[in-house]
Amino acid sequence: MRPRVLATVAAGSALAGAALILLVAWAAGWLHNTKHTVVVEQDPAPAQIATPARVRPLIGSDFDPAAIYRSRSPGVVTIYSIYGSGGADGAAQGSGFVVAADGVILTNSHVITTAGDGAGVARAATSVYVEFQDRDRVKARIVGWDVFDDVGVLRVDPQEHRLEPLPLGNSSSVLVGEPVAAIGSPFGNENSLAVGVVSATLRSIESLTSQYNLVDAIQVDAPINHGNSGGPLFDAQGRVIGINAQIRTDNGNAEGVGFAVPINAARRSMTQLLAKGKVSYAYVGITSADLTPGLARKFGYPVRYGAVITSVRPGSPGDKAGLLGGTEERDFNGLAFTYGGDVLVAIDGRPVRNANDVSRAVAERLRPGQTATFTVVRDQARRQVEVVLGTRPRDPNAR
Repeated sequence: MRPRVLATVAAGSALAGAALILLVAWAAGWLHNTKHTVVVEQDPAPAQIATPARVRPLIGSDFDPAAIYRSRSPGVVTIYSIYGSGGADGAAQGSGFVVAADGVILTNSHVITTAGDGAGVARAATSVYVEFQDRDRVKARIVGWDVFDDVGVLRVDPQEHRLEPLPLGNSSSVLVGEPVAAIGSPFGNENSLAVGVVSATLRSIESLTSQYNLVDAIQVDAPINHGNSGGPLFDAQGRVIGINAQIRTDNGNAEGVGFAVPINAARRSMTQLLAKGKVSYAYVGITSADLTPGLARKFGYPVRYGAVITSVRPGSPGDKAGLLGGTEERDFNGLAFTYGGDVLVAIDGRPVRNANDVSRAVAERLRPGQTATFTVVRDQARRQVEVVLGTRPRDPNAR
């Protein structure tokens, strides 16, 4: 009996070991041909869309900044933009990263144009150069830019330098508290690494490059300094989840509050720029404010959450559709609140719980020329308002 028992134990151990090996192989991606690609919409000209970056995420869930830097920094570049004849006042420096083997590079619009300097319509740099980790420098062509989401797209000749495309992640799954790594060229110090955590998500912040807020920005405590703009923000698996874009500071130094453009928004901009050389956003022409339970009780609204329309621009799509803005401003608990307007509670059947939901829906889901159904609460009753969307103007105050 003893040899049989030993054989049974040995067989069980072998099966357990084999199962463990299979589990590890599955987790590492060896048993399935998973390929992480640059996911883009099939927008007008698929042939012009970037070649997917075939890069696997890093194995494991532990945060290893050294591994991220080692594997991803070859795909990060320093960008030099020259305006006019150049010189100290005619040059700018930022960061960027390769996203496709055919030479597509992502950065911020304010790195390669005059967007954000207060000079009106953005003007492209006269010349743009991309410098790789080995200090080799090549000339780049500006494909286009999006001032609304602060995204710029460049293209370089893949024959001039070996390219290391970076995998793009999913910014909608980013969680507060997860670790992140930023690689860029702060103050011209090429390929510098900074680490931290996501300190907030879904931020609506003032844009550097337009009069519209940037929605769904990722807030991080990793030091983001001048020159980091346009560089990638990585998650623990080495996937790009954002483009480092802004710092908030009183003295010009990094103070632990940085913001990144979410990569999902950047991907949408890149798709349109590669296909058409420009971007277009839907436009309603309304401003709104959050409706909270306290405000609902105070002012007698029949719903607790939504977006109260505070103003409607004359002649805008919202005005033509009959949406109503606020009529009177009151103070409540130290908050100035404009009431009397419609309460927007859904767009095309999807719930609206606050003003950011409105901005997000219009920017991400809706398209110019589309007819959208806005569900509003007016005079204690729900109404369906059909809005034919326009194209977002550069200046929302223009008539």
